Amino acid sequence: MPGSRRSKKKPSRDELQPGQCLCDFCTGKCCRYFSLPIDEPTTWDDFDSIRWYLAHGQTLVYQTEKQWYLLVKTRCTYLMPDNRCQIYLNRPKICREYKTTDCEYEDNWSFTKVFETPEQIWEYAEAVLPPRRRGAEGASGLANLSGPAGTNVGR
Repeated sequence: MPGSRRSKKKPSRDELQPGQCLCDFCTGKCCRYFSLPIDEPTTWDDFDSIRWYLAHGQTLVYQTEKQWYLLVKTRCTYLMPDNRCQIYLNRPKICREYKTTDCEYEDNWSFTKVFETPEQIWEYAEAVLPPRRRGAEGASGLANLSGPAGTNVGR
């Protein structure tokens, strides 16, 4: 029909024809976040640091197999509206080493554990660590996370 927009069907990897590239159908998922390994948390202080990361929004912490990661959701400056790289020929080394054989084209992330809020990581810490000593950090050991902003400043 004239004037109608035709959307590209996202083929599976197996459906790609010779000469087609995954990038022609991709949404640039790998260019919309970065992820860095972090040490496995083993103490209250470790979990409190992760709680701080998660309090900043647009972050999550996950574990795959034995490794823990901090993921920050942020769009690459060089990702163009068509989901292509504006500086492809001069892209950073980490991008050059990233291969489509290992990319997230299928949207099938698989985590051993994933935490998206400060409350989730703190609940997990309470389940896996011995109880906190009272008094070292105030009455409860942490600020009231459920109250409105600015209400948990005083002790």
